[in-house]
Amino acid sequence: MEQSRLWKAARKVGRFALDLVLPPTCAICGTEIDQPRALCATCFGRLHPIGQPRCDQCGVPLPSAAHLGADARCVSCELHPPPWSHGRAAYVYDEGSRDLILALKYADRTENAAFLARQMARAADDILAKADWLVPVPVHWRRLLERKYNQAALLARAVERLTHVPVLVDALQRPRATGRLAQFSATARAQEMKDAITVRASRVAVLKDQHVVLVDDILTTGATATACTQVLLAHGVASVSLLAAARTQPDPQEDVSRPESMRQ
Repeated sequence: MEQSRLWKAARKVGRFALDLVLPPTCAICGTEIDQPRALCATCFGRLHPIGQPRCDQCGVPLPSAAHLGADARCVSCELHPPPWSHGRAAYVYDEGSRDLILALKYADRTENAAFLARQMARAADDILAKADWLVPVPVHWRRLLERKYNQAALLARAVERLTHVPVLVDALQRPRATGRLAQFSATARAQEMKDAITVRASRVAVLKDQHVVLVDDILTTGATATACTQVLLAHGVASVSLLAAARTQPDPQEDVSRPESMRQ
């Protein structure tokens, strides 16, 4: 315990000294700012946090509470409910959040995870209060070698530090690489994700009867989250909720009354 306190104190001194030599900069545009791991006023204003009203199951922001059903779900979730119980996302996926997330994902700006996690924890405080584990969406080993880290795992670790909900970082694995799902039809997405996610055998007993929050960077089509949720539930997990750094807005022209298999 004493060593841990000394290590934390040393890190704070080190960060202070580094800030004197290299002043902190905005995580998006690089402008010099006062506080580390923050954004300048302009970039901060480009972010759109998701608050109420939003669908309780998929987390999509809605223009008014009148768009919610009796159980606080959007029309799409009422007609075609996803397998997870609740869904939350920190930000709308637009130009502002995209720059922040893509820098984390592809440009080694791993410090962005801490910034994103603060809003993720606020957005999901209700589901995190009941969670037993945070489980990051896995990446295929080839992609992990390319990026050197799993951005979903970094986000989960950052949320853990804020909420103290433990992370089971290796609960899921991705034995088969998949393509860019947003380009596929709903039927093709489901086929592409078939057997692409598995539960690690050594974690099955740990997860049984537990309440899991699945963590990812972006919620787009929901195909990956669906595959992860289904395999977790099939292995005895009590419930799965979803937490993302950002989520895309649905196409307003899409007819949600059509069966999922007929939608592009």
